[in-house]
Amino acid sequence: MTGKTRFSLMMPLFLLLYVVGNGCGAAEARAPEGGSGDSLEGMNRIFYGLNDVVDKAFIEPIAEAYEGYVPAGIRTSISNFFDNLAYLGVVINDVLQGKIEHALKDTGRFVVNSTIGVGGLFDPATSMGLERHEEDFGQTLGVWGVGEGAYLVLPALGPSSLRDIPGVAMGFFTNLLYYAEPGVLAPLLALQVVDRRAGLLDATRKRDESMLDPYDFTRDVYRQRRTHLIYDGNTPLEITYSSEMYEETH
Repeated sequence: MTGKTRFSLMMPLFLLLYVVGNGCGAAEARAPEGGSGDSLEGMNRIFYGLNDVVDKAFIEPIAEAYEGYVPAGIRTSISNFFDNLAYLGVVINDVLQGKIEHALKDTGRFVVNSTIGVGGLFDPATSMGLERHEEDFGQTLGVWGVGEGAYLVLPALGPSSLRDIPGVAMGFFTNLLYYAEPGVLAPLLALQVVDRRAGLLDATRKRDESMLDPYDFTRDVYRQRRTHLIYDGNTPLEITYSSEMYEETH
């Protein structure tokens, strides 16, 4: 089966995975102060609403059942497995950003967890001092000096920006999961969507229960999360944020 055929068959689930990872994941970061800088807000709000309807109607209820019935230890192993499959992308972006020491350690982490960790189900690398890093091509472009560009909320894809969109393709080609045959890939992607969403239930509940506009909150924390990652947590002083929200949800 060709790569093109495989891609077309798994794309719907891949899109759902991206909205969970980038949309709901934004609820774990903090919000910037100041103006929104959202020139496409009208269109973005429409797509945000559609994505939210899909999440609340389908993904969130399944994730709640998954959290309630699947033991925590098994959920942790499932998350470890998917993280490990995607970890070569971290190594590649380490190199592209000139973080050679991180690249060597992250390569070691991938090897250790893929072998001793039984295909990534367990994480012995962390106990060996090989900590997990988070790098992607959007961050790499930021390190290279590429500006964020317009903030976007894409149908199914969720919060993004012109700078981060290339990372979708990059993430697809560097994640070993997407090289599986469609018959194996589809159920694994469905499981990953549910597992990631379950891990974000507490964060998104706090978001939904807050007095803040959920669209504004998601936009602001998405941007802050991206800035936080680009600067490896050492955000320049001229970029100011509300630390209170970050501490409550990070």
